[in-house]
Amino acid sequence: MSKRIITMIVSICTATTLLWTVGLIITIQDQFFYEASSIKQPEPTTSNIKQNNGLSIVALGDSLTRGTGDETGKGYVGYVVDDLKKRTNQHMQFTNLAIKGQRSPQLINQLKQKEVQRQLKEADIILMTIGGNDLFRGGEALRDLSHAQIEKEKKKFVEQLHTIFQLIRTVNDDATVFYIALYNPFNDLDNGKETSAIVRSWNYAASEVAADYKSIICVPTYDLFELQVNDYLYTDKFHPNKEGYKRIGERVASLTTLTKGEK
Repeated sequence: MSKRIITMIVSICTATTLLWTVGLIITIQDQFFYEASSIKQPEPTTSNIKQNNGLSIVALGDSLTRGTGDETGKGYVGYVVDDLKKRTNQHMQFTNLAIKGQRSPQLINQLKQKEVQRQLKEADIILMTIGGNDLFRGGEALRDLSHAQIEKEKKKFVEQLHTIFQLIRTVNDDATVFYIALYNPFNDLDNGKETSAIVRSWNYAASEVAADYKSIICVPTYDLFELQVNDYLYTDKFHPNKEGYKRIGERVASLTTLTKGEK
């Protein structure tokens, strides 16, 4: 094989890899990381009516809590609710206030809304995902993994997470809050080792914040996706698929306890 042909093959392979990476970033940006502040606030997804001594569950955050990528539409919160229904005869109300693409500053603004505070005040259990969009920044983090930039973003996120937990506790001092930590959907890429280290660092920082507040539990998910990550991802290679959400839901459900009207 001539040197010219070998050079052409190498060039084609390099270009293909570059196009795939750029395409992945564009897909993430266009479909899943648009600014939450630019879209209309969704109508809360609510099921059943809370009655005397009923159980109220409120979900907050981003597209992971909306269940993006699960073809059944349940998401991890659906599996948590299904588990609770098996364990109690209480009437149950579930409200999903999560917004696709939401970052921590938008969640802070949402938590200041009167209707959201009314929902939270009644909640017995609060489920929440936030931080993935802060970290990956519309795919920008895949192009810039500089330590200084990542640490800057993490510091801002830690401050905002404190504000989020403080706002929740101002409205409701008793509800158990489950903050679902980050997993790394990119650990099979060439820079997977770097992104995994970054995600672990962010999760540790978030767990330290949660430890400062009563009944706020940081739920790990990193280990659920670390091996054979693509088995648990949707076709966008970012959000979980049905099986991925099921694993998260089972993890959260295993940590829940019921104190009112439990069977």
